[in-house]
Amino acid sequence: MIKKAGQLILIAVLLLIPLSPATVRAADGLRMLESRVEVDFPMRVNFSLSVASDADITDIRLHYTVDRMRHAEVISEVPLDFEPAEMVDAGWGWDMRKTGGLPPGSRLSYWWTVRDAAGGELKTDPATVQVDDDRYPWRSLSEGLVTLYWYEGDDTFAHELMDTAQQALARLHSDTGAELESPAAIYIYAKSEDLLGAMIFPQEWTGGVAYTRFSTIAIGIPTDSLDWGKRAMTHELTHLVIHQMVFNPYNDLPTWLDEGLAMYAEGSLEPVFVNLLVKAINENKLITVRSLASPFSAYAEESILAYAQSYSLVDLLINNYGQSRMLELLNTFREGSGYDEALLKVYGFDMDGLNRLWLNYIVK
Repeated sequence: MIKKAGQLILIAVLLLIPLSPATVRAADGLRMLESRVEVDFPMRVNFSLSVASDADITDIRLHYTVDRMRHAEVISEVPLDFEPAEMVDAGWGWDMRKTGGLPPGSRLSYWWTVRDAAGGELKTDPATVQVDDDRYPWRSLSEGLVTLYWYEGDDTFAHELMDTAQQALARLHSDTGAELESPAAIYIYAKSEDLLGAMIFPQEWTGGVAYTRFSTIAIGIPTDSLDWGKRAMTHELTHLVIHQMVFNPYNDLPTWLDEGLAMYAEGSLEPVFVNLLVKAINENKLITVRSLASPFSAYAEESILAYAQSYSLVDLLINNYGQSRMLELLNTFREGSGYDEALLKVYGFDMDGLNRLWLNYIVK
């Protein structure tokens, strides 16, 4: 769907996918006439079909599965409503407003099962649909496991972002030992409004998001905000790499480690974070490490402080104990270890012990 750099792109929103006789499993009297998929990004994916038989068709079911990181295969099944007849046109719409949206570039597989009153059954082979954001003329640039998509700005703009991504990956590997385990796609929207239009019920302040299970990042970077964009992209790319590495069915990372690694990857802490951290130290209003393991506050000042402290905690662990310990910690979390258990195994202290160690670290 998405063409290479420099090429114009024309993408039809309506995807008509007729099924040839070779794509269905033979059934007496049952005939698949047509199967259709319409993608209305980001709101809906509409599935429909036309099918005929020598007897009344009594049951039609859609089966679909989304291509993403998972611990077990998950197949959704939808029985369609229709009046039994020898020829049926039926369909079902996947409303993303009810389930949450898919990132651009997502892929899903689907197939149909049809039964009639004579006991016949027809099952189609899986077909693949790519869910693209067709509102923009995307161009692409690839290097290693990273593919960057953009539609506004020249080639230099894209190459600068790609260079930043590669440098971020190298630095992250040097600091933590973590690296990309599967290809990553980065979609660069020209402004935040374009990005918000690609999401379901987004927060107005959203500037970028890492869809870690899809190995996809979407971020709004105006051409005149490249410096901010480089830091933001590095932040989200770090989330993606770390989540690929520690993906397990038992436990997530503590928020302070997840966000702290992303902040650390950006480089030196920006003044707004430094100033709030110093203020909290002077006023004895620091957040405990145990509290920072949970999602951060929705209040701006408390959230900024949480990010600043998370950066400082990761700075302590990497600078005092080195890359090998951080790599061991991430691998321990990959095994599904609890927060305190992982820290005790790798460093010999739990979150309360880390809190005491960190307080001594920041007042030196």
